[in-house]
Amino acid sequence: MRAVVLTQYGGPEVLKVSEAPDPVPGPEEIVIEVEAAGINRADLHQREGRYPPPPPAPPVEIPGLECAGTVVACGERVVEFSVGQRVAALLPGGGYAERVAVHQRLAWEVPAAQSWVEAGSTPEAYLTAYDALFDKAGLAMGQRVVIHAAAGGVGSAAVQLATAAGVRVLATAGSDEKVAWTRQLGAEVGVNYRTQDFAEAVREWTGGVGVDAVIDFVGGPYWQANCDSLKPGGTLVLVGTLGGARAEVRLGQLLQSRLTVRGTALRSRPLELKMALVQQFRQRVVPLLGSRFNPRIDRVFWWEEVAEAHRYMETNQNLGKIALAIRRTALD
Repeated sequence: MRAVVLTQYGGPEVLKVSEAPDPVPGPEEIVIEVEAAGINRADLHQREGRYPPPPPAPPVEIPGLECAGTVVACGERVVEFSVGQRVAALLPGGGYAERVAVHQRLAWEVPAAQSWVEAGSTPEAYLTAYDALFDKAGLAMGQRVVIHAAAGGVGSAAVQLATAAGVRVLATAGSDEKVAWTRQLGAEVGVNYRTQDFAEAVREWTGGVGVDAVIDFVGGPYWQANCDSLKPGGTLVLVGTLGGARAEVRLGQLLQSRLTVRGTALRSRPLELKMALVQQFRQRVVPLLGSRFNPRIDRVFWWEEVAEAHRYMETNQNLGKIALAIRRTALD
């Protein structure tokens, strides 16, 4: 098969489509003929050599944490799927390829209302958002949350999931256009972090009480403002550290305000925990995909243009997801 194989690390120019071994399914795995794959910020880190795949190391290193396509082979103990079904899957890697093998419990049948590109852009983004909002932060109807980087793939998914659950959202983004877009997704308040102080906006929005949770992708530079934005007993969920991984922590504030800080990452979790999350998501959210929820697709690149797709993500211009079309039928 053909795939984007990382033979060296570096800039987008290292990304090239080349030959790779065909995947062989394990006893409980399915092989998917990939139609489309979503691009995630983690893919950029892997390309740079800063986000290695979890062990055991694959024979060849292929980026891609999510995809959608058709089942073309099943392992001997597969009971969830059969050849010919349309599926989407959360992957430990390998999505930038014509075919990929994945455990059956990390996949679900694609709803009829979803296109290939939408389905392939769902798993990593929506599972990360779902986990951060409802497992790590434990949010419920009527509570309030700050969602940073709300115009990105995971952030926009989080805005949709939160508002659908009756959670009130203050979204931050890096331009007035992006802020307006997050309001269209359902955010009650939007803040341009380049021109506004989001912690001050939280104080105004909550009457000085603070929010129940903050979902953060930025890390170090936002640490203190995030803590200041939380109400007593609130939860900070760290999903990424795009701005830096170090911060000066005021331990007294954590104690006095009884704050909880939780980190989350999907790729490094044991398979059993990933499967549990996927099955919960499969029951609660998948039936609503394509109708109540759907990734907002900013741009679709043919996978031969994968280097240009990564360059585009690095500009931070996108509103929602960037996707790769692996087969021409992905846009039918």
